[in-house]
Formats: sequence, C-alpha cells, structure tokens
Amino acid sequence: MNNKQPEPGAPAQANAIDPYTIKSGGALTPPTTFLGRLRYLGPSVIVSGSIVGSGEIILTSSLGAAAGFVLLWWVLMSCWIKSLIQAELARYTIVTGDTYLRALNRFPGKLWGPRGKVSWPIWLGLIAFIPGVMGLGGIMGGAGQALSLLVPGLDSAWATGIIAVLTVTILNIGGYQRFEKVLLTLVICFTVTTLVCAVNMQFTEFEISWADIRTGLTFDLPFEYLGLALAVYGYTGVNSGETAAYTYWCIEKGYPNFIGSKGTNPGSNSEVAESGIAAEWVPRAKGWIKVLHMDVWLTLIILTCATLPFYLLGAGVLNVIGETPDGLETISILSNMFTRTLGNWAFWVFLIGAFFILFSTTLSAIGAGGRFIPDYLIELGFFSRENLKARQAWIRGYISVMPILGFVLYMSYQNPVVLVTIGGLVAALMLPIQSGGTLWLQRRHMDERVAPHPLIRALVWMIFLFQLGMASLVIHFVVF
Repeated sequence: MNNKQPEPGAPAQANAIDPYTIKSGGALTPPTTFLGRLRYLGPSVIVSGSIVGSGEIILTSSLGAAAGFVLLWWVLMSCWIKSLIQAELARYTIVTGDTYLRALNRFPGKLWGPRGKVSWPIWLGLIAFIPGVMGLGGIMGGAGQALSLLVPGLDSAWATGIIAVLTVTILNIGGYQRFEKVLLTLVICFTVTTLVCAVNMQFTEFEISWADIRTGLTFDLPFEYLGLALAVYGYTGVNSGETAAYTYWCIEKGYPNFIGSKGTNPGSNSEVAESGIAAEWVPRAKGWIKVLHMDVWLTLIILTCATLPFYLLGAGVLNVIGETPDGLETISILSNMFTRTLGNWAFWVFLIGAFFILFSTTLSAIGAGGRFIPDYLIELGFFSRENLKARQAWIRGYISVMPILGFVLYMSYQNPVVLVTIGGLVAALMLPIQSGGTLWLQRRHMDERVAPHPLIRALVWMIFLFQLGMASLVIHFVVF
C-alpha cells in the first residue's frame, strides 16, 4: 500500500476527509450483477448533456465541411483516446475521496498564492479560464441562432440573452434535475435523427463510397486544417473540462461515499485507525470501480454515436455543396445536413434538435463549472472544506453570473465557430496535465491494491505522450 505524504506546500487539510465526497456511515456494498450496476449509473447521463453538443454539432461538422473525409481517422481517435483518462482519473477520485482540484493541488511544483503556496496547475486553470469560457459563449450563441430561426423576427442576440436568463433561472431553482431526463431524451432523439440522416445519405446524391472511407483512414493531417483539427481534438468526445466535471458528478452520485474511507464498513459510523483497515474496503472499492467503468463505457457509446454522423454529414453534404459554417449563418448552413438528406421539412427538426442539444450543453457545462469555483477558492485558502454553506453559496453565485458572461462574450464576437474553436484549443492544452497527472496521482496517492492493470498504465503513458505532442502543436499554431 502507498502511504506517501502530501508534497510540501499542500493545504493543511490535505489528509482530512472531505464531507463533500465522503460522509460518515455512507459505505455501501457494490452490486454484482449487470442489472444491479445499471441502477447506479448516472454520471454518464449528465456528462452526455455536454458531450453531445458544440464539439459535435459545430466543430466536427465544420471540420468535415472544410476537409472532406480525409480526417475521419482523426475524429475517431479524438472520440476514443480520452475515455481511458476519464475512467482512470475518476478511479483515483472515487477511491481517495479527492476532488479534481484537490488532486491537482497535490502536484509537485508550488507557486505563491494569495494565502500560501499552491500547485502550478491551479494557476494554469485560472489563467485559462477566460479563453476557455469563450467556448461557452459560442455554445450559447449557437443555441441563440437556432432559437432565432425557430421564432421568426427574433434577433439572435436577443435569443442568446433569453437563453442566458433561462439558464440562470433553471439552475437556481434546481430545475436542472427535473429537466435532466427531458433534455437527455431530446438529445438522444436528435442523435438518432442524425444517425438516420447519415444512413439516408446513402440513398441520395451524397452517397458515401468505400473509397471515401479509405481516404479517411490514411492518417493524413493536412496543415491547412490543423487549427480546426486541434480544436476538434480538444473539444470532441470527453474533453478536459468534461473529464474534470465527470469526477464531480461521480462524487455527487455517491461513488466515493459508497466506497467509504478505508476504515468504514457498510452500516457503520465508526472510523478505525490505518493499522486496522477493514478487510471489506478493497473488494468494496473494486466493486464500485466496475460500476464506474460501466458508466464510462456508456459515455463512450453515446459520444461515438453522436460524433461520427455529424462528421460524415459535414464531409458528405456540406463539403460537396461547398458550404462551410461561419458567423451568423452557422446554424442555418449546418441545417443543410438534414434538409439535403431528408427533405426541406427536416429544417425544423434540425433547429429544434440543435437548440435543445446546445441548450442542454449550456446547462450541464455551467452546472459543472459551479463545482469547480468553490474548489478553487478552497485550494487557494479562502475557506475550508468543512464549510459546506460557503461551497453552496459560491455554486449559486457562479451559475448566476456565468450565463451573463457567456452572453457578453458572444455579443463581443458573434461567430460560434471561432468562439468554440478557441475553447477547443484551450481544452487541448489541459489534456496532458490530466493524463500525466493521473499517472502521478495513482502512483503516489492511491492504494496500490485498487490500482489499474500494468497494461492500462502503459496505455495511459502512450496517451500522455501523444497529448503532450498535441499540446505542443497547439502552442506552435497559436504563436506562429
């Protein structure tokens, strides 16, 4: 077992149990059957609300429209490569009880903060906050454009403002929990409709040939599409923000609480010393890790079914007719993927689907962000982890301010593709921090008895090196 101490400069409460993640007496025996595990899935459902969104409907389609089929391999890789990091970072979170930012603050390399030293990723995340939020402005603007087309005479700027107000209202009254299932149903219906469009495309003038597919699997990366491709890589599938958010949804689902601290037995309110670790903890942790992995697989299936059709429609329809989404016409141009394959009546289907898919992304992204901000303030030393009232107050403040900020950012530059591209590039820069950090955290701060198989660690190493190279490309692209 690994008993190494926190790095020098870590917060004073680094070894304390966080009441946000683990409550006394919350340990629960894990389910052992498929149906039993199915009952405890849920974080994948919430995070899918943001996964199936701007990266797919705006960036992936735009990449297909610009490059054709040549980057099909890139889109598939962007979908699949990050799910392993999602699973392994969440493994660390649920067995240790650390939040995402508490884990980042364990990294070596401390810098001075307002109330003591903090790890460099904490500062990096704060610096990347505004360019990252520009992606939110693009998402809200895309939803606003869809709403303005649904309601003739409604300007897209006013429509985006309405979305900001609706977001504040729903999140503050706790409406997201009530709307979650409805929004997810609409997202699934829109995803299925997109799949139907991709299949129906084979019976139109836009039929995809095997030669097109072979072209897309040649591992070519034309330099003229590098910026958009890197943004797609950063924002498609489970991006860095969604990987971090997933750990918080796992906490709020109760996975760390169900595992409990190492001295907790199911139904017991007592904590025992480290030397008297309950024998049930390891099998309990492994059982809930299996539930977690099943949840991650569900996420991967949903995002693949949502992403691939958008790229194929962008490459097979928009590229052929020479239309590339841009500016105030972004959503209108994207609608051609439906109207050219299903008929003009599908214009309204696309608008309704696009609105709800981008609106659900707005809700889930801001809801997840509200979990980050209190954690930042805790790690910076402004209040303690035990102060749950302060945490809730900051969550409410964040979800009230961020929709307005997203609206302001969209009004400053009304081009969803550009705004989401900026957000995607920033997200790509954070990926190697997550993959490399996962390796370090699991090695230094996680019980070896619940560590991943060596093959999994080897794959995470490969992903880390790849993502490090991609981050270098992003920096080169931005600077030069």
